[in-house]
Amino acid sequence: MGESHHTVRNDELRMPLGPRRAPAPAVAAAATTADSGQERPGLRAAAQEFVDAGFAGIQVRVHDEQGDWVGSAGVRELGGTAGPPTDGAFRVGSSTKTFVATLVLHLVAEGAVGLDEPVADHLPGFTLDRRITVRMLLQHTSGLFNFTGEYYPDGTIVPGIPWQGREWVEKRFHSYRPEDLVRLSLSKPARFEPGADWSYSNTNYVLAALLIEQVAGRPYGEEMERRILRPLGLRDTLVPGARSDVPGPHAHGYHRYQDAADQWKTLDVSRQNPSWISAAGEMISTTKDLATFVSALTGGGLLPEPLLAEMRTPHPGSGEHHYGLGLFVQDLGPGRGGTVLHHNGGVNGYATLMYATPDGKRTLTASVTTGDAAVDLVHEFPKLRDRLVEEVFRGGRAAQ
Repeated sequence: MGESHHTVRNDELRMPLGPRRAPAPAVAAAATTADSGQERPGLRAAAQEFVDAGFAGIQVRVHDEQGDWVGSAGVRELGGTAGPPTDGAFRVGSSTKTFVATLVLHLVAEGAVGLDEPVADHLPGFTLDRRITVRMLLQHTSGLFNFTGEYYPDGTIVPGIPWQGREWVEKRFHSYRPEDLVRLSLSKPARFEPGADWSYSNTNYVLAALLIEQVAGRPYGEEMERRILRPLGLRDTLVPGARSDVPGPHAHGYHRYQDAADQWKTLDVSRQNPSWISAAGEMISTTKDLATFVSALTGGGLLPEPLLAEMRTPHPGSGEHHYGLGLFVQDLGPGRGGTVLHHNGGVNGYATLMYATPDGKRTLTASVTTGDAAVDLVHEFPKLRDRLVEEVFRGGRAAQ
């Protein structure tokens, strides 16, 4: 979901559109209110709306001036009655990009690489356009073809690797090398000249991870562990590589697709090889770890202030998306909660919300799992997401 609050990106939420089913019953709903003593009925209701719309389940964590609230609604697994574990692990999708951007900026802070250096100086094996800089990767202004496919305003689609439907289902355990994803991208025409426009491309962040490896001299997962995960105590967050399972307690995610006979099927895709999305969306985490990370980042605990300021300064060409360096900057409007920083995400079966105020003192993190319903993502999901965001950041005064 790495998108503005007005749109849903087709390359980040991977659930098919189709007829809506009847609202699901409140099979399970649980909440704890550690520290606050508040039941927060508005939060409960906003979470339940996801289940009523056809999602299998949701777990939510909120930290604000009232304390901590953790809750869930729906089911952990289709056919069961247990609710999603509120401390469960999940695939975070493109929220991974904020971790990767932070890691690159760590190296920038140390002087190991410059934001405006040509990427080609560090990755000569790809014959990249020398105008493409490190900054352009992080802010999506490189113009590089998105290896999961490009979708143009006139309706033209230029496909990349399979990421949905029967083709993806059949290849969901296939291992991709990040270098091969980059080479696929470079075999296609660039979307625009480097720096001339803005377009969200997963290729940028696969290159960013390869840049980290080249500059740091070790796998980017190890560098992530050394610089971010271990110092913050994020014990349940990992860079899985080609590992297909989600470790520990977790809710199951499902993918609806049409088989060879054009019949709709629902498949549990909790296990999948995430190398197909690589550093653009492979990480696994929990709502607690994501809250710790985004609070530390936005509150100034991970980067020097000048680099954090760069991170949260939107590129003018990103328009309504307001994208900086690995972060979206969203103005909720007067009286609606002010500015929030976020990077949501999704992979088949899972969607992630990760929000914080600029001072890091108020956070919202959540995981939504898909089930056997065809949810209208274009119209329904943004409403559900915005309802929850406003409940958290506007103090329950969201317009009905």
